[in-house]
Amino acid sequence: MTLTRPMLALSGAVAVLALAGCGSGGEKEAEAPKTATGSLEHLAAMAKCDPNMQTDADEIRQAICKTGKEKYILATFATDRGQAEWLSGAKDYGGYYLVGRKWVAVGHEDVVASLRNELGGDIQIGTDHSGHSDGHSASHEG
Repeated sequence: MTLTRPMLALSGAVAVLALAGCGSGGEKEAEAPKTATGSLEHLAAMAKCDPNMQTDADEIRQAICKTGKEKYILATFATDRGQAEWLSGAKDYGGYYLVGRKWVAVGHEDVVASLRNELGGDIQIGTDHSGHSDGHSASHEG
């Protein structure tokens, strides 16, 4: 029993520190929950979405979700590599991406930021084509 109490005390201390956000950047970490994992249906339920399935294949499952008047895409991937390849191609079209392990949500900036509160993840921004002519002049230099 003497081993149990110290172990419980240590576990309790670790839990308290984790809840308090101890360590560098503790406040920032509290802004979004731990990144969610799971099936498309599980992620959709966490985001309070009734997914409208668009693609249900072995490598990718993709659905349209709604938040109020806004729509977004929620996709899950069978592999990390499949996700990376999909993101690489998709970012060429611009937009905002909330990225977790083997899943992505794509939508307007405010929708993605709001989803981050439910699902965690990292916000990534696709290629900005608004300065298209500047990009051409820069590519001719060198």
